[in-house]
Amino acid sequence: MSFLSYLINGISLGSIYAIIALGYTMVYGIARMLNFAHGDIIMVGGFAIFTIVSTMGLPPLLGIFVAVAVCTVLGVTIERVAYRPLRGASSLAVLITAIGVSYLLQNVALLIFGSNARQFTSVVTLPNLKLADGALTISSVTIVTIISCIVIMAGLTAFINKTKVGQAMLAVSEDNGAATLMGIDVNRTIAITFAIGSALAAVAGALLCSTYPSLTPYTGSMPGIKAFVAAVFGGIGSIPGALIGGVLLGVIENLSKAYISSQLSDAIVFSVLIIVLLVRPTGILGKKINEKV
Repeated sequence: MSFLSYLINGISLGSIYAIIALGYTMVYGIARMLNFAHGDIIMVGGFAIFTIVSTMGLPPLLGIFVAVAVCTVLGVTIERVAYRPLRGASSLAVLITAIGVSYLLQNVALLIFGSNARQFTSVVTLPNLKLADGALTISSVTIVTIISCIVIMAGLTAFINKTKVGQAMLAVSEDNGAATLMGIDVNRTIAITFAIGSALAAVAGALLCSTYPSLTPYTGSMPGIKAFVAAVFGGIGSIPGALIGGVLLGVIENLSKAYISSQLSDAIVFSVLIIVLLVRPTGILGKKINEKV
């Protein structure tokens, strides 16, 4: 039963990584840029929920809605102020800007909330599920996290494939110049992409902090990096790839902690990524792009 418990918890952790990885994979797939401040938006969402629930004593559901709204506005603002002026700049300039935005968000959080860890109140208040006469207990947070990931993936896939905005995103991802000639507002489409990714980061922040109830200004840093690894692992730019990469990453990390070493689990995760990329450089579901010179 212990292996099954570790496996389920790994899938739950991987589901959080997958939701975060969606923000990376959507922005890269459509705008061709890596938003390394994405992990810190998770932290902002966590503190928004903490303020609403723990400080003000309001219901957790309201805290989630407020966090989604705050992160959505923040994501769109970051895109408009920091990234849009660099739309034609080199990838190095965008990368340096993203790192700067990341440090800015962390230091603002330090000024407002301080460096001490805050105890996060779980937004999931459902009872735990007991199986096999109580031999296996699955926490309600784990169940909600896995279900949320499945629903978000299905909903986002339907949104991309069935709506006009989703079709515009696909067009911009293929060729933003041609999309502009077809009457698509590229800036608006990219802003919507940032909005969706940031809203999902707020949801991921709620689930992450409910699973690991400690909140600091650096809470989103390592999960953000691991989610980026998951996006690359599955094939960055691919929504199903984000799901597969996130779940595999979570399972590998959790089983490594349980059976090998908790201190070496991160090293094992990154080693697996290196091996996968040596065999398949585009990731599991990534597509090889041929460029004419």
